[in-house]
Parts: sequence; structure tokens; C-alpha cells
Amino acid sequence: MHRVTSKDGTSIAYDRFGKGPAVILVGGGIVDRSENAPLAPVLATHFTVYNYDRRGRGDSGDTQPYTLEREFEDIVALIDEAGGTAHLYGVSSGAALALEAAAAGLPIAKVAAYEVPYDVSEGARERHIAYTEKVQSLLADDRRDDAMRLFMRLAGAPEEAIAQAHHSPMWAGSIAVAHTLAYDAVCLGDGTPPTERLATITQPVLMATGGTTEETMAGLGAGFFDAAADAVTAAIPGAERAIIPNQGHVADPEAVVPVITRFFTA
Repeated sequence: MHRVTSKDGTSIAYDRFGKGPAVILVGGGIVDRSENAPLAPVLATHFTVYNYDRRGRGDSGDTQPYTLEREFEDIVALIDEAGGTAHLYGVSSGAALALEAAAAGLPIAKVAAYEVPYDVSEGARERHIAYTEKVQSLLADDRRDDAMRLFMRLAGAPEEAIAQAHHSPMWAGSIAVAHTLAYDAVCLGDGTPPTERLATITQPVLMATGGTTEETMAGLGAGFFDAAADAVTAAIPGAERAIIPNQGHVADPEAVVPVITRFFTA
């Protein structure tokens, strides 16, 4: 494990693998860098891979108050460590963070994003604002279990699946980072694709989705991630679109690596 210090003094933990152009892995919601641990060594056959804990997760610090700009500063610290430029590969809410970082003008070479969870359906903005207010309120009262249940409902999980998750060994790990649900809500803005900001991105962008809908995500509706990716692709000049067959929201590294390697090396 290595560390860099972000602009506000926060210690950001990361693992580094391989040699070659730098790729920074930006994780999604309710996970630390262990989520991308299977991907990192596979991708490291082509790149120097930086797999980091976003602030508030794993071994990284969590200086308050949280702002999206501070997450940008964390990425900048990693880019500086990598030599001044890097590709980003973001998954889920981490994909939204990677896209926002590019729109903010960070020294990013290319961005690959997998299943960004923007909602393009009717009433999406109102639902996301209500969710953000509720999850912030629950976390302010230290009701982490309730915040997790609220998030799982937002992600389309049925009550039976939520009950099973609550009694699973993984629940404690999720509760440990439940406070970052509020951070991810901020990363997603009003929950809809920020098309005006996305249109300012000048770097090459790849928007990818899997070819299946996992059971726990089925409540979002068929085509949820495809619709989001299509909207983002349309907003960003020159963006590319890819579908990785037979993959759910957590994709097999062996399926992902060929796709993003072709994109990053083109």
C-alpha cells in the first residue's frame, strides 16, 4: 500500500501494479479499493494501475466538510504521483466522478466509464433530490442501517433482497462506509446527466455497459444503464459507446480489460 496527500491534507491510500501508461481506477458506491482488486492486476499487464480508496473509505482519510472539488484534488494528487497525466476508469458513481473530473479540467488523458447510474426517466430529478435529503438526514442521525436500506431501494433491490443482505457477512463492511452514500449523491448532482457540463469535455470518452441486468438491479428497469450511457455519449463530442456482453453491474475483469485496453491505447 502507498499513500499520497491531497491538497487539503487528506491521506489517500492506493495500490500500484504494473508498468506503462497510468490508469487510475475510480470505485463506485459502498465499496473501498477491494472492489477493483481483481481488475487491477489484469489491467496491469498493459498499464501502471493505481487502485485507490476514495476519501472516507478503506485506508484513506476523510477530512470534512466533503465537497466534490476535494475528490477532484484526490485524483490530482494521484495524477501527480503518476507523472502528470493518467487515464481514468470509473465504475457506477465512480464513473460520474471521473466524468465530472474531466469536465473540471483535470489533466486526464482519456476516460472510460462503466454503467454510470444517471436516471433519464420522468421525475428522476425530484426522486434524486428527495433521496439525497433523506440519506443525509439519516446519516446525520447515525442511522446507517436505514441509509443502506434506502440506497438499496433506490438501486432497485426488492425488500427480500435487502433483508438477505442485512443478514449477510458483507453488511458490516457496507455499513462501515455508509456515510459515503451522501458523497455519491453529491457526485451524481441532481441524478440526471449534466449534459451542459459533459459537453465541455475535450478528452476521448468511452461509455460502456454490460449486456445483462442483475437480479438485484432489475428494479431499476430494463435498459436503465444503457439509457444513461446513451445520453452521456450524445452529450460529449466524439464519445464512443460500447456494450460488454453478458456482464452485470460488477463486470468480469477478463471481459472489461480488452475493451478498455483498446480504447486507452488507440
